[in-house]
Amino acid sequence: MPLRFTLLALLVPPLLVSTLLVLFGHPAGALAAGLVTLAGSALALGTSRVAMERQLRALTQKTQSLAAGMDVAPPAGLERTDDLAQLEDAIDTLDDKLSMRAAALNQEARILTAVLDGMAEGLWVTDAEGTVVRHNDALAEMLLPANGAIVGQRPLALIRNEALNDAVARACHEGASTRLELTLEGLYSRTLAVRVTPVGRDLPGSAAVFHDVTELRRLEKVRKDFVANVSHELRTPITAIRGYAETLQGGALQDTQVAPKMVEIIHRQSERLSELVEDLLELSRLEAREMTFQRTEVPLALAVSRAAEGVRPKAEGKNQQIGLHVPPELVAMGDGRAIEQVLLNLLDNAVKYTPAGGRVDVDGAYEGGRCVVRVRDTGVGIEPKHLSRIFERFYRVDKGRSRDMGGTGLGLSIVKHLMGAMDGEVKVESQPNVGSTFVIFLPAAAGPTAATG
Repeated sequence: MPLRFTLLALLVPPLLVSTLLVLFGHPAGALAAGLVTLAGSALALGTSRVAMERQLRALTQKTQSLAAGMDVAPPAGLERTDDLAQLEDAIDTLDDKLSMRAAALNQEARILTAVLDGMAEGLWVTDAEGTVVRHNDALAEMLLPANGAIVGQRPLALIRNEALNDAVARACHEGASTRLELTLEGLYSRTLAVRVTPVGRDLPGSAAVFHDVTELRRLEKVRKDFVANVSHELRTPITAIRGYAETLQGGALQDTQVAPKMVEIIHRQSERLSELVEDLLELSRLEAREMTFQRTEVPLALAVSRAAEGVRPKAEGKNQQIGLHVPPELVAMGDGRAIEQVLLNLLDNAVKYTPAGGRVDVDGAYEGGRCVVRVRDTGVGIEPKHLSRIFERFYRVDKGRSRDMGGTGLGLSIVKHLMGAMDGEVKVESQPNVGSTFVIFLPAAAGPTAATG
């Protein structure tokens, strides 16, 4: 075998070993290993000490340059053999491949981080002891830790929930998966659905995904309350109708004094049942946005007058006065039928909850670029604790009195939805035993009418 190939065979293994050690953070050990092995190889070949020293110095300088991340040309006067050139080219190629692989891994890590931080669900990853080592941005927004740090914390320090802490421990030590739901108390409480699993693929630790189901649970509660309220409201008239009908069938129909009264009660309860069903259907259409509104210029004085005519017989029966103070030039943009229904509902409530001999006034004005109508009464008023919920479906301040007066409990909820559909707004101001004022705000019609307000 030629001497140069023998020398190359002896030089390549130690130099590759030393180069790999340099790339993985051990330049001193690599240099020593290369030098010691190279010296032994030189003695075995019997090369001259002077030539060997020159080669040692050259390889030492090359190894140090690789350790420093630099590429230094061979010293002047040193002969660059073909074998050494091939060896250096192999080293450069290996260095390039390792650099490309490191760049690819870095790019994959950046993509993974972007995906995790873009998730709506919160995520954390723990080590084998259950300590959080990684999390995404969504989790930080959900938990809002006091010291701002999540990494390095144990689950129980972040969320005071024993079930979650136990689930993380089981995932880390037993490889078990767990689903649970927990509530975070605070200024705005949150309900989180959590799935805790082991990391998998023989990797230690666990991963937990947090889904914010607060709105979903709220909607479920609203649905349940709605079903319960509808069932209760329907039961009252249906029970009355059935009870009096059975009494008539039992022989009361022949009683000329009792039978007419019972028939009248059945008729009144059937009307109430019909009103309730109609209100439910209308509210359902409003919430589903199935109703179409025609936005036109609506003179509010005319709309108020028509609504007042609908409640005037009831007001006169209670010896109440209705005063209308809406200027004829006050014109709003909206659906005429919807505006009249809003005013009719508000006036009907005002008359209903105002004692005999009271007064109801309707005022209109142009304020802050909008048309404003106030319906004031001298009725029983509303306690402050009820004001925030007065527009909820079936919410009643006094349940017994409201049913006795024939209300369905949906009128104000319909008012709120109608106003929202017309880009309007409704508010209420009230004091117990003084009276209530319901205020509606509507967009004003453009043109000279609005300018004169």
